[in-house]
Amino acid sequence: MFPIRDHNPSGRRPYVVYALMAVNILAYFYYTASYASPRALAYFYDAYAVVPAEISHGYGFETLFTSMFIHAGLMHLGGNMLFLWIFGDNLEDEMGHLPFLVFYLISGLGAGLIHVMSAPGSMVPTVGASGAIAGVMGGYLLMFPKARVDILLVLIIYFRIFTIPAFVMLGVWLAMQFFGGLGADPDQGGVAYWAHAGGFAVGLVMCLPLWLRRGGPAFWNKTHGAPPHPENEYEYAASRIPKLPRKKRRPGPWGK
Repeated sequence: MFPIRDHNPSGRRPYVVYALMAVNILAYFYYTASYASPRALAYFYDAYAVVPAEISHGYGFETLFTSMFIHAGLMHLGGNMLFLWIFGDNLEDEMGHLPFLVFYLISGLGAGLIHVMSAPGSMVPTVGASGAIAGVMGGYLLMFPKARVDILLVLIIYFRIFTIPAFVMLGVWLAMQFFGGLGADPDQGGVAYWAHAGGFAVGLVMCLPLWLRRGGPAFWNKTHGAPPHPENEYEYAASRIPKLPRKKRRPGPWGK
């Protein structure tokens, strides 16, 4: 189950979102091509990924920045870019281009520091834009809690798109990070749950001044938490793939 789009149109082109997506995608194909062997790629990650034990000992702080533009695989990259595409344009529209870029970077730095605090002795390299994008999601929740988000549900061979409010989708996602963090050992690697939850909290707090300038609770009351402009409407049409006719069963010797 994952989001595929929201119904919240942006009033301006999200040039910063485009640029961030381009940098992340180009960077991924550059270092995977330049460091083709697993050993060379491991050295690359060790140099540019966040290693909490190093930062705890007072060096490697630049990796809090560089790690935001490194991903561990195409699925990791694709998932992060999808979330940035869905939720980033509206915050960039509300904040403006440069303020949104600063907001994004600070969210990522804050998420990295919270990850370090969750496992200060870990030697496991951590990469990904997830913390920064989690900050975008936190800001989106504050500004547009009832914006509609389309979710694709996949159950083996069953596919269905349904629409839920943003606060439901983002609330469930945040709960998954929190409980995942409680049950995981950050020293063993895997998903950086506390970086996600921390980035979400940093983004939400950083968005508070903007929300208050818009009127705070009064901003929500105007549209009951939905975006303050008409939402996109999507039509779902039946598939045009023709159905194959079933073959008629021939009766058996006993007429069945």
